[in-house]
Amino acid sequence: MSIEQLQTDEHGRLRHFLSIEGFRREQLLQILDTAESFAMLPGRQVKKVPLLRGKIITNLFFENSTRTRTTFELAAKLLSADVINFNIDVSATSKGETLLDTLRNIEAMHSDMFVVRHSASGAAHFIARHAAPGVSIINAGDGCHAHPTQAMLDMFTIRRYKGDFTPLRIAIVGDVQHSRVARSQIMALNILGVSEVRVIAPRTLLPADVRTLGVHVFHDLEQGLKDVDVVIMLRLQHERMDNALLPSAHEYFQLYGLTAERLEYAKPDAIVMHPGPINRGVEITSEVADGPQSVILQQVSYGIAIRMAVMSMALGNSSGEQGS
Repeated sequence: MSIEQLQTDEHGRLRHFLSIEGFRREQLLQILDTAESFAMLPGRQVKKVPLLRGKIITNLFFENSTRTRTTFELAAKLLSADVINFNIDVSATSKGETLLDTLRNIEAMHSDMFVVRHSASGAAHFIARHAAPGVSIINAGDGCHAHPTQAMLDMFTIRRYKGDFTPLRIAIVGDVQHSRVARSQIMALNILGVSEVRVIAPRTLLPADVRTLGVHVFHDLEQGLKDVDVVIMLRLQHERMDNALLPSAHEYFQLYGLTAERLEYAKPDAIVMHPGPINRGVEITSEVADGPQSVILQQVSYGIAIRMAVMSMALGNSSGEQGS
């Protein structure tokens, strides 16, 4: 079964959201459009909508991420779903239970959706292939492989500030080699048809096949930032590095840290993004992170709308109708 067949039904409707791979441009735009209908909810007096009332959503996090888990939980609750946060630290998995055993035991609790985060690449795909019929799987990050909802909230942020994707030049700066976010972003940007995707990093932090991903490669930050519309800074993935690929964080900042002076090489109205959490003084200065061109906090807010969209679409409510 192909990734496209796994993620969508025979009518092209969303079943699982495991990777950006396999989706067409119109499908990604549908996710963005559906998220648009949810983006205004936080400003409303009544924030909840009844789309997923009676549904049970389980956050199955084998890897810590307070921000991602919290936004998924909030998104589910705003859709009126019941939420279970599975505590991996005290679960039987720490006693040797297999991933499949864990899945079967939680399925017995009649969950309709699992939001899965795991340090092993492919874990969410494995669960999706073995999940009971009618159960949806959302990948909240697996190893160095994919983080599709993060990529889509980034696409939503870009569209909110820049409109049409087609003319945009976008630079992704940092540890592409270990970043599941970067891989998903690159795929989404190319599917959406941007003019150019650039990656800027030292050679040791780029995958060997980087040029096959549909990007232009730069090793000089200032050259790579010239005339771009969007700058996406990546976090140094220390926990996923197998060996010392950099002399020091200080030296990395000297060459690849985003300062106000370096940002001037981009277009004057360029926006600055970061998937978080930020290492200030390593990837970016506080002056830029908190400055007028930064949309980092807006990314977090938009993440709730994107996750609401994906959840509602995967559980059969793709219209975006919000009810009363």
